Amino acid sequence: MTLGLVGTGLIGGSMALKLKEKNFAQKILGYDKNPEHAQKAVSLGIIDEASDLENILDNADLIIVAIPVDAAHKAIPLLLDKVNSHQVVMDVGSTKKGILQSVESHPHRERFVASHPMWGTENSGPEAATIESFSGKAAVLCNVENSAEDAVKKVEELYAVLGMHLLYMDGEAHDVHTAYISHVSHITSYALANTVLEKEREEDTIFQLASSGFSSTVRLAKSSPEMWVPIFKQNKENVLDVLNEHISQLRKFKSALEKENYDFLRELIDRANEIRRILK
Repeated sequence: MTLGLVGTGLIGGSMALKLKEKNFAQKILGYDKNPEHAQKAVSLGIIDEASDLENILDNADLIIVAIPVDAAHKAIPLLLDKVNSHQVVMDVGSTKKGILQSVESHPHRERFVASHPMWGTENSGPEAATIESFSGKAAVLCNVENSAEDAVKKVEELYAVLGMHLLYMDGEAHDVHTAYISHVSHITSYALANTVLEKEREEDTIFQLASSGFSSTVRLAKSSPEMWVPIFKQNKENVLDVLNEHISQLRKFKSALEKENYDFLRELIDRANEIRRILK
């Protein structure tokens, strides 16, 4: 199989490394709007050849679109314009509703499979790609009833090679759930980092006193705005919904401290501890 990779950064690059190791793809053609990234991907062994989109469309059996979701909205319909009846286009974006709407009435809609591998780090670019990444994690396939059976099967095989377990979901439901378990976590991390940077002006003190708890909480604040601004934009309503609830919870902690109501503070912490039942 010849694989086409559109976007050679963290997610696409990590997928390519694993798929090449497992011999899922015999050749990987890669395109990146940043030519330096594409050449770096070649030197790192992520892709076999830096390519343009026309060459990928002429030769790839499966095309992975691994670019920010705003760009994916525009790119996927254009790719579908030129695919044949045996090629498959899949995406790996963190939002699904908008992308699905962009191809809803496309004549080649059935050649597209919407997916989201639930893995990532705060790093970006080809250098961030790692072969040890997806195993044991979940991958979500959305609205598969609108994709051709052979296209879905090919994507399922890809995720099996990556060692991921599959979930099937409606695109709108996916965006609601990811707002709660992923997107608001990033906003919280960005906000906490900004809070500390605003209140603690001595960078050496931050570095010297930062505990593992603080470091893990603000780790996501290192994530690229090029990726996350489009995600927040595309999932705005769901993110606002969960953000309002999050702000409400913060106000409860603030009120408990202001009123020296430590019994209520304990209740809030005890309630939060119930997450242990889910995340063991």
